[in-house]
Amino acid sequence: MIIKDVIESYPETMEVFFDYGISCVGCVNAYIETLEEGAKLHNIDIDELILDLNEYILD
Repeated sequence: MIIKDVIESYPETMEVFFDYGISCVGCVNAYIETLEEGAKLHNIDIDELILDLNEYILD
């Protein structure tokens, strides 16, 4: 899933991205980069990021 799509569907997830140091949620890369690509770029475990995003969305 593209980062922008996650943020557009669930704006509150920006806090999760910021917590992980992914602050480019409004930059051009967010429009073309998948969650997996963003996680790799920032040396983040993709499974952990997705788990935290899902947890945040469900709460």
